[in-house]
Amino acid sequence: MRKVRWAVISMCLVSALAGCGGSASAEERQRSVSDTEVLMKIDEETVAVAWEDNESVAALTELLREQSMSIQMSMYGGFEQVGSFGTSLPRDDKQTTTQAGDIVLYSGNQMVVFYGSNSWAYTRLGRITGKSAEELEELLGGGDVTVTLELP
Repeated sequence: MRKVRWAVISMCLVSALAGCGGSASAEERQRSVSDTEVLMKIDEETVAVAWEDNESVAALTELLREQSMSIQMSMYGGFEQVGSFGTSLPRDDKQTTTQAGDIVLYSGNQMVVFYGSNSWAYTRLGRITGKSAEELEELLGGGDVTVTLELP
């Protein structure tokens, strides 16, 4: 009897540590983050993005499985572009000082892409890579842009 009890406890522990006892949607979200690369275009220019591995990006990826998303962005404050997702995403806001290239979630339903710096409480979504601060300012600082997000 004692061996059976330890066997059951051991199986439960292994299942919990492996994440087998979780919901299917949590597993799908985790898989979507690790197995999928979200492509981002600013107007017609594709940019490389290192996406965060978090619940917000997982939820965004799930939305993109249904259809790509075009977000009309507006310049704000001379250092960022802001646009609405049209829906709320999970958030885990932390006080952050951003830099050019940072992509964050603001108020749970807005994407912000920085070409300058700001300090506020945001949820990190990712970071544009392979572009200098000057290139980002040229790409984002000349007026409103459209950001397109899609899966390959």
